[in-house]
Amino acid sequence: MTPTAAVRPYRPADAPALDDICIRTAHNGRDSRPVYADPAVLPVIFAAPYVHLDPDLAFVLDDGRGRAVGYILGTADTPRFAEEFRAKWLPRVAHRYPAPDGPPGTPDEVMAGLLHDPERMIVPELAAYPAHLHIDLLPEWQGRGHGRALMRTFWRALRARGVPAVHLVMATANTPARAFYDRLGFHEIAAAGLDPADVTCLGRTTREGTGT
Repeated sequence: MTPTAAVRPYRPADAPALDDICIRTAHNGRDSRPVYADPAVLPVIFAAPYVHLDPDLAFVLDDGRGRAVGYILGTADTPRFAEEFRAKWLPRVAHRYPAPDGPPGTPDEVMAGLLHDPERMIVPELAAYPAHLHIDLLPEWQGRGHGRALMRTFWRALRARGVPAVHLVMATANTPARAFYDRLGFHEIAAAGLDPADVTCLGRTTREGTGT
């Protein structure tokens, strides 16, 4: 029988696969390895802290053989997460990626700057959308309904916690991802402190409904 892919909760043994998925999708949805001298900085910011701080909101797409080939990660409370990122996560990894001295000059320094600034996640215009998420699938697993299944699983988990709405911040250049989010009923939210040429904020209710 052909194994069937399915969404399941994250397990600690999935950590290396999540790092790999993040690295292979982090550059506007494409492989980041040609762009960064040390692309391992990316999961340290966008994947590993979530499974460390909020493991109960981490889900993977299992290829049917036990291997994670996609994930959705996030938090129900962004301000709390930013606080715990600084207090509990940053001390574990800061020595590996020191904050840049002055304006960042390379992509790696840009990411190191993000790592050392978890408060950037607190955007006043997103206060009504307290949860946030990151979702990534390896390219060969995209366009097959798996992203939608991951989203539904995450929304259900948020609803169980009484969380009414969720947001994400994406690279504006990643137009395929934007089309996916639009189909799922996300809408754009203007944020004065962010450059829309660089990033776009999207939000939606956690209820099942239009676009799901």
